[in-house]
Amino acid sequence: MYGKRSALLASVCLPFLLDGTAFGQSTKAHPRQASQTGHTSQAGAGGTIQAIDVTGNQRIETSTVLSYLLVRPGDPFNQDELDRSLKTLYATGLFRDVSLQRRGSTLVVHLAENPIVNRIVYEGNHEVKDDDLRKAVSLRPRAVYTPEAAARDRQNILDVYAAKGRYDASVTPQIVRLSHNRVDVVFSINEGTLTLIQRISFVGNKAFSQARLAQVITSKETAWYRFFSNADEYNPERVRYDRELLRRFYLRNGYVDFQVSDSTAEISPDRKSFYITFTISEGPRYRIGSLDVKSALRHVSGASLLPQIKSLDHKWYDGDEVQRLSEAMQDNLQATGHPFAEVHPQIARNPAKHRLDLLFDVSEGPRVYVERIDINGNTITRDNVIRRQFNMAEGDPFTPIQQRRAKQSLEDLGFFNTVTVDTAPGSTPDKIRVNADVSEKPTGSLTLGGGYSTDAGILGNAGISQKNLVGTGIDASLQGTLAQYANQVDLSLTDPYFLGRNLVAGIDIFSIQQNNNNISNYYETRTGFTGRVGYAYNRYLSQSWNYSLSDRNVGSINTAASLYIQAESGNSLLSQVGTTLAYDRRDSRLQPHTGYIVRVGGDVAGLGGNEKYIRGKLDTAYYIPLDRFFNNHDWTLALTAGTGYIADYGGGRQDIVDNFYLGGDNLRGFLDGGVGPHSVPTNTYPASDALGGRFIYTQSTTLNFPLPLGPDLGLSGRYFVDVGGLEGERVIRNFPPSTGQHIAGNNLAPRISTGVGVSWKSPFGLINVDLGVPIAKQKYDQTQVFRFGFGSNF
Repeated sequence: MYGKRSALLASVCLPFLLDGTAFGQSTKAHPRQASQTGHTSQAGAGGTIQAIDVTGNQRIETSTVLSYLLVRPGDPFNQDELDRSLKTLYATGLFRDVSLQRRGSTLVVHLAENPIVNRIVYEGNHEVKDDDLRKAVSLRPRAVYTPEAAARDRQNILDVYAAKGRYDASVTPQIVRLSHNRVDVVFSINEGTLTLIQRISFVGNKAFSQARLAQVITSKETAWYRFFSNADEYNPERVRYDRELLRRFYLRNGYVDFQVSDSTAEISPDRKSFYITFTISEGPRYRIGSLDVKSALRHVSGASLLPQIKSLDHKWYDGDEVQRLSEAMQDNLQATGHPFAEVHPQIARNPAKHRLDLLFDVSEGPRVYVERIDINGNTITRDNVIRRQFNMAEGDPFTPIQQRRAKQSLEDLGFFNTVTVDTAPGSTPDKIRVNADVSEKPTGSLTLGGGYSTDAGILGNAGISQKNLVGTGIDASLQGTLAQYANQVDLSLTDPYFLGRNLVAGIDIFSIQQNNNNISNYYETRTGFTGRVGYAYNRYLSQSWNYSLSDRNVGSINTAASLYIQAESGNSLLSQVGTTLAYDRRDSRLQPHTGYIVRVGGDVAGLGGNEKYIRGKLDTAYYIPLDRFFNNHDWTLALTAGTGYIADYGGGRQDIVDNFYLGGDNLRGFLDGGVGPHSVPTNTYPASDALGGRFIYTQSTTLNFPLPLGPDLGLSGRYFVDVGGLEGERVIRNFPPSTGQHIAGNNLAPRISTGVGVSWKSPFGLINVDLGVPIAKQKYDQTQVFRFGFGSNF
């Protein structure tokens, strides 16, 4: 409304002055000058106050005014007391003008009340919503208006814009007079342009270049390609975090004495650019000299613990690695009968030789027990869902590591905006209270998506999900995918703590339609369900079980398909139970950089249905960090391998849909299912159909590396070498040579490919591109040099 009445505003709005002279306020009675004004000098000195007369007050009761005065009837006319009374009345913020006068023996108090705020309006704001601005200002409708309060709110609004990188913003408070001493307050806002970081400089760096240090911090210089990022917007909190990132980076590379002595941000005169300077002191780089463990625990010698830290011997000091090993040692001790064991790494520098002696001091910490766990802020999530994230209960020994892990577990749930886990003294010195404060966030989502992949073609998907169903922690979702080569609907429920125990249980009900014409010339449909249950033996070892019942149909077979495919026509019922045992020592499940994982699994079909087989699988992955060679955390060498075998029993159907297939994701450079047993084309049956096999092996070596501008654009690169083989004829029916149907590629000769790939974490979703070139292949193998995947939710 106000944005459309500029003419009216010009006639009735008066920009207030920061010296408080709006509404014609008398400067003679300004509180900073009250002791010098004629408004109290007329009261004079001497004599006694017989009465006090209050005038000009409309909303404020006379009794309220009198309560602020420091004089009463019967008191003498004292100039100091009258001046102090004047200042007290001003300090209430209720009045814009006050004067005290003496008329004979009567003290006359003349008042002009400050107006009441009718409403508050924001004009010109586009980047910040009205609701966010209301949270920043102190003025409210029906509150008393003062120019000082408006000035404070003006600064608060400027602070909001500064937090969004708009230091060029300007705010002009204005008032519109209304009847009955009311006003509308209008904040006229010019948001200006973003104040971007023009340059980031480092002073004092010798071991690492400016470019390398710029990769470490999260603040970035403005550039044309950062249109999807706000990293080039100046943020004081981000700069403070950058100081910590620099410290960690140098400590990880052996610079124990590193310090950030100063970080300054200077704004340009036009307030459109920032210049940030980090002043650092690197100090010498230290290599680990001697390693030792001193143990004060009974029946635990330092020598018995020494093998756990031998990996550090004579390496450059790495603070992260030292912390990881000390926590691992402490975990092992606490799990083997020493619940209060503490491990404290201690260093002794030798600056002359640039050596650092490292001692792990193992001792028993104070015997402190958990008295109570209090949970606050959970308005949706149930208490038991939060409590089960704590690896401790009332009466258990308390350790700081458990406290940190509880906080991490709560954050990993994804249910909360913020999580804090702190402690307070208990009722006795050996007891402690653990307090968890959380702030809930929405956990439900309605998604629409689209994309393209080499396997599925053009696709679209839609779904509704709730990760915290009615606060129980149950993950429920209904997802549907419509694609060029595959359609799927899946209803899924997962309870991460089934029956209140360390059990992950869930069920999936699905219907799938798969177009396999590109590899085997048939359509397949599957309808059924899978029940799942899993549990963890400890932090690293877990096991899962599943049972599947699925009705499959192979149909719409192309007339060019081989006899092996035509024999597959019809329905089959699969009843299968499976299990997987996993030992996971990776540092991250999403983006592993170091560690390894080993998985062993097996499936048994035949508990009903007409499929009878036993299938075994083994796969492993090992990640080698290359930080020491490149001084960059983004360099990782990943070695993965896998094998599997399927054996039949009891006269099952031996459908090819249960076979192993090689190509595509598990052997780049080759088409999905493009390697292994294939039907040989004939004039009658010209298709070369992938038939799968009984025995498979794969191995992949992948070097992940950063790309120029990669951290800013979300780009990463990889170079890979894939090896694999597949053999073992497994079909419903074998055909004699007289039919002309033969099977080629039924051998374990290794197929090898190599290539490069790029991943982009774009605002539209993850995009993967791989270019693979086969360098060892056989006749009838089907190649695929280019693989592309793109998907997005919106």
